[in-house]
Amino acid sequence: MAWNTLDDMDLEGKRVLTRVDINVPMEDGRVTDSTRIERIAATVQTILDKGGKPVLLAHFGRPKGERRDDMSLRHLIPAMEDVLGVSVVFAADCIGPAAAAVIDALGENQVALLENTRFHAGEEKNDPDLVAGMAALGDIFCSDAFSAAHRAHASTEGLAHALPSCAGRLMQAELEALESALGTPERPVLAVVGGAKVSTKLELLGNLVAKVDMLVIGGGMANTFLAAQGIDVGKSLAEHEMTDTAKDIMTKAEAAGCRIILPVDVVVAREFKEGAENETVAADACPPDAMILDAGPQSVETIIEAIDEAATLIWNGPLGAFEIAPFDAATNAAAKHAAGLSEVGKLVSVAGGGDTVAALNKAGAASGFSYISTAGGAFLEWMEGKTLPGVAALEAGD
Repeated sequence: MAWNTLDDMDLEGKRVLTRVDINVPMEDGRVTDSTRIERIAATVQTILDKGGKPVLLAHFGRPKGERRDDMSLRHLIPAMEDVLGVSVVFAADCIGPAAAAVIDALGENQVALLENTRFHAGEEKNDPDLVAGMAALGDIFCSDAFSAAHRAHASTEGLAHALPSCAGRLMQAELEALESALGTPERPVLAVVGGAKVSTKLELLGNLVAKVDMLVIGGGMANTFLAAQGIDVGKSLAEHEMTDTAKDIMTKAEAAGCRIILPVDVVVAREFKEGAENETVAADACPPDAMILDAGPQSVETIIEAIDEAATLIWNGPLGAFEIAPFDAATNAAAKHAAGLSEVGKLVSVAGGGDTVAALNKAGAASGFSYISTAGGAFLEWMEGKTLPGVAALEAGD
């Protein structure tokens, strides 16, 4: 992949328009999880170290072109100053003379934060006039919001064509991790895909069977695949209307030489609640009044053997109902094993999307993985083999 990083740019004295994702959760006007702010710190510090002026562009919520005080980025300033350790100066717009004045007045160790880009209807339409208005405020564009790179918006895609552009540290890390997992990976490659529905991950599964050597299917999706083989899954969550699709994916996998790994034993219960009475049965022996809520110990053993065999692991989604014990056992065991191998350099492991981060955190395994993406939709679209506009614009070398 050919794109510039901050190391390729002369930033001395330059205004660096930096698109970040600081769409953090808030409660009663306070940031409740500052992870996304923490993840932009390296980029901000690099720009300051290289003598540049960091000018942060970001969206917050879905204001749909309207100015809404509850979605103003000014509420994030205390948390940002605390995490970044610098003074954050706010501009009440992301274009125009007032924003320009704030940027021009920036002193040493100060960062400009421009108001929510989505207060302008032109942001989501990639409006050329809005792009020009933003571009007038900067000399260089730094893209550091991989999580928004699947959107062709003014501040994610348009600006990359309007100014000399580069990837920030977080964008660089995401792209390098994903390239190592799906672009030119060390083989064998194992993908673990879990979650509730086949229908939401059709393109993902279709793309993966052509690219990986082994594919573990878990969660509610596995029930649909079991049903496609004529197995009675009782009252389990399953998309019976998707069984033909599941068969097609298995056929495609066989043709591509990709081994699909489904549960051989399952943990079943009559009710979905913490500590519910449960039993482990063969995958084809689910009682008609029970539901499958996790993969069983034999299945976990098979998954661990596949992880041992793999050189690269891509993980998306839990293997069971990880939110409640004891149906988190399979996810926890497999995740901890993958984390352990990654920590000693025997496995490159990349995970992301949906409930994945929550499941790996709950398992105490997230810190051991080679890379955890918090990008959600962009991570999934990359895994599906789609072109992300915000990345393609950087690769174009504009």
